[in-house]
Amino acid sequence: MLRRLCALALGATVLVSGTVDAERLQDLANLQGVRGNQLVGYGLVVGLDGTGDQVTQTPFTQQSLINMLSRLGVTVPASNMQLKNVAAAMVTATLPAFARPGQGIDVVVSAMGNAKSLRGGTLLMTPLKGADNQVYAIAQGNILIGGAGASAAGSSVQVNTLNGGRINDGATVERAVPTSIAQDGNIYFELHHTNFGTAENVAAAINRRYPGSASLVDGRVVRVRAPADPSQTPVFVASLEDLEITRAPARARVVINARTGSVVMNQNVTIDEVAVAHGNLSVSINQQNAVSQPNALAGGQTTPVQNASIQVSQGTGPIRRLNSSANLADVVRALNTLGATPQDLLAILQAMKAAGALRADLEII
Repeated sequence: MLRRLCALALGATVLVSGTVDAERLQDLANLQGVRGNQLVGYGLVVGLDGTGDQVTQTPFTQQSLINMLSRLGVTVPASNMQLKNVAAAMVTATLPAFARPGQGIDVVVSAMGNAKSLRGGTLLMTPLKGADNQVYAIAQGNILIGGAGASAAGSSVQVNTLNGGRINDGATVERAVPTSIAQDGNIYFELHHTNFGTAENVAAAINRRYPGSASLVDGRVVRVRAPADPSQTPVFVASLEDLEITRAPARARVVINARTGSVVMNQNVTIDEVAVAHGNLSVSINQQNAVSQPNALAGGQTTPVQNASIQVSQGTGPIRRLNSSANLADVVRALNTLGATPQDLLAILQAMKAAGALRADLEII
């Protein structure tokens, strides 16, 4: 199957094509119930080089530091501490499916105060909780910052952000989340995108290997009968994930990003016979400043005068006729011939959809 992707962005048209015969089931679907779980925690980052929070403006940093020191047996007087090497941060992570206690997971550390940079900082022991408010992991370690910055004499330069970083294997799993592959004696595969044709192809491929074991629930879920012995379920799933599935043709769709001016369409986009005219209207305003200088004995005063000239010009574009059922290459070639800019393409495609000539779903993001 020849799959083509057309991207119209920043005034350039790119036609990407590739040959795809089949895809593996594990690339098209996920197992129902097998997913990661989001974790979040609040902690302190220490060891900063004077780029931490200003505690007078972020009182929660000072309060957190006092509470931490009191747990360590250090009594701090109730006064405003002027610290520059400490910053409050939010720590986030994803607990993978089948994670066991003792395994390491990556964490992301993000400053939540007015710290200038977390470079060189160390995250202190931070509990990571799930949606049920239970602790599932403990994070701690040195933060890796991908950005860089420097400042001197009132001037500064910065590359990427300095207020967030990662700690590889920075959290240790303390509690496992029970994950069940089979439910009521069945395994459910959920497609990434709803498509009845692809779901039917998945069920047919599974039935060719294990006759009568798969059936469709809807356009997104395929039900597969699990083995009678639960210990054979992982091996059974592994044999299914490598099955090659022919994906059904996707719906014709044109996606427009109004913010960047990019237009992306798939190979199934076609058009009916239509004529498109493209022209430009430009307004030019030129302003000239002059001075009115009276004679020496006139008794007047010097007065500035502004002179402006306005010109309106309307460019004439060609009228391009597009044949019925034109394929993707014809659509791209015709739009290029019109000399339309990315913003013009947005208006042209919307007008073609309104006229009923565009055989595709138009989605604006």
